[in-house]
Order: sequence, then C-alpha cells, then structure tokens
Amino acid sequence: MRRFSLSWVAAVMASLSLGGCWGDDAPAPVATHTVVHAAGTSEVPVQPKKVIVFDTAALDTMDALGIPVAGVPRNNVTLPPFLRKYQQGDHINAGGLFEPDFQGLSAEAPDLIIGGGRAKKAQGELSKIAPTLDLEVDDSRLMASLRERTLQIGEIFGRTPQAEAALTTLEQAAAAVRTKSAAAGTALVVMINGGRMSAYGPGTRFGYLYDGLGFRPALDLPEKGLHGNPMSFELLLQADPDWLFVISRDAAIGTKGAAPAEQVLDNEIVARTKARQAGRIVYLDSAELYVAGGLQTLLHLTQTVEAALSAPR
Repeated sequence: MRRFSLSWVAAVMASLSLGGCWGDDAPAPVATHTVVHAAGTSEVPVQPKKVIVFDTAALDTMDALGIPVAGVPRNNVTLPPFLRKYQQGDHINAGGLFEPDFQGLSAEAPDLIIGGGRAKKAQGELSKIAPTLDLEVDDSRLMASLRERTLQIGEIFGRTPQAEAALTTLEQAAAAVRTKSAAAGTALVVMINGGRMSAYGPGTRFGYLYDGLGFRPALDLPEKGLHGNPMSFELLLQADPDWLFVISRDAAIGTKGAAPAEQVLDNEIVARTKARQAGRIVYLDSAELYVAGGLQTLLHLTQTVEAALSAPR
C-alpha cells in the first residue's frame, strides 16, 4: 500500500550539489512517501502533524490508534459522543462534510487531509490545498479492506503496533460472535428513515453483521448501494428473519419529529415475524453506525451483538 518516494533524496542531492548546505532562508526539504489510495496516489509527508479529517470512519480508526487530529467538519454534522471532542476546543472547523471550507483550510495550511467518505466529491479541490487521501474501506471486500486500510493508517502515522493490536482485538471479538451466529439462524439488517424501511445485505455499508459476524442473510438483496433495498413490512414477513438488526437514520442525525424506529416497527405484521416473537429485534447504536463506522464502531457493534446472542430468552 505504500512505497517511499525518491523526492526527498533528490532534493538533498540537489542541495549538496549547490553548496553542501541549505541557505539561511531556504526551508529544508520535507521527507515524503507515496501512498496508494482510492483516488490514486499522493506524495505524503512522513508522519504528518497537522491533519484534517473529513472521513468519519477514518477519524474513528485514527482515534482508536491515538493519532492526533487538528480539525474536522463542524457545520451541520454531529459526531457520535466518543468522537465529539474533535468538534470542540482548539480543533479547526473544516466546514461541512459535503461543503468544506476551502478558504479557511487554505489559511490553515495542513500537512495532510483525509478526504473520501461524504467529502468524496471535494477531492480535487482539497488536493489543491494539501495532499488528500481517500482511505475509504471497500464494502465489497469488507474485512480484508478494513485490515488493509487500518494498517495503512498505522504506517502513515507511525502507529503500526497500535493498528495491529486494535485489529487483533476486533478480530478476536468477531470470531467469538461467529461461533454463536453460525447456529443462530437468519438475520436481516434494516434502516428506518422517515417511517420508511430499507434493508442491507452482505457487501454493503452495513454488511459487517454478515461479513464480519457470520450471520446468514434472510433475503437475497440485489441492491448494494448506500440507500439499500426498499423493504415493505410484507416483504419483511416473507423473509421472516430469526434476527432483525435495526438502524435509525432519524436517530443518527437527530431528525426532529421523526417517529422512533421502535414505533415504526410496532405493528401486527412485524409482530408475526420470528424475530419479534423470539425477542430478537436488536436496536443498534445508529449514530455510530451511520455517522462513524470505523474500528471502534465495529468493536462496539460486535460487543452489542455478543450480548444479544448471550442474553437469556
């Protein structure tokens, strides 16, 4: 995922050929390496110090590894409680997730920007300000991609031992859940948004329940996109999962006046499902899953599912 660039060596050799030392006013060349990411390749300073992060999943993982972050978007976004510290105090306000403050960021002169995620369309403009990486995880190969990206972040910031340890913790917790989920029957992951319901299968943004924790999908869903597959209550009953895992977009973003997910699912059709009758509808931490989604979120999700599988019924 990474290879060292010759740019720093070339700069040093050029300076030596011109006199063997840098002038009093000339800045020393910055050591860089080449990073391969979802948007291409970029020259990145070795162990960058002033880092702006737009990708909330990457922020989640960086926080888990103890990597300092200079700034994040604050406009029209509320991070989950465990990440909210980055929207307070002296941290730079980078604008919005979809609309970065380009002028403000230019004045701040960051060493590195972690883009991607909801800021994907701003990649080109952000790259004019500082090296900008898209470290988004590939949902179609979730577990392998998550490992690769986590180790890549560890390498970039000199936190490889921490990255390896965090991955081991998550992988061991997930393995323990898989020993139980293998005999737990089928599952379905749904998201409630404005009273409507959509479902997600393996290889999607919420596919970790299947791909990481080993649940067997109750339904073969064709759509792999961000918005999932429209799901009626009748189709939910037809799929009749043993387990139903619920995310509320309304709760995640604080939609005013929206009916709680529990209320949306409180009807006679859902009451006929195996999941409801067995007490196996699990309401997940929507703010973490919808807004963040990195290492800590997945570990919290794994622990929630472990507790649900182990609960007496």
